[in-house]
Amino acid sequence: MCYVYVHADPIQYEARTRSIRISNVVTTIRLENLFWDVLAEIASREGRTTNQMIATLHQELTALREDNPNFTSFLRVCCLRYLSLPRVDESSQSLASLRTTLLPAPPPALSH
Repeated sequence: MCYVYVHADPIQYEARTRSIRISNVVTTIRLENLFWDVLAEIASREGRTTNQMIATLHQELTALREDNPNFTSFLRVCCLRYLSLPRVDESSQSLASLRTTLLPAPPPALSH
């Protein structure tokens, strides 16, 4: 089982830093290449550039939450949630129509 993971192309887990303009402020985001690839796929489905989609996600997240979560972690979770969605015909369903699947997930219950 581990063979599939251990023998992955090392370029996939190499981190890359990109400059992104969010709310007229240039910031940097560091993610592994595989996450950048998934974000590019999501953006393409939405008809946007990766930077435009990331800026939109940041705006929507800050409008929804008063606290300031780790945005890079948020992007990784978005990628994993996207990959866990059932595959659909790309011509018939955009990311906007998948929001009902992506947004309403409640936070996990913490047990002590």
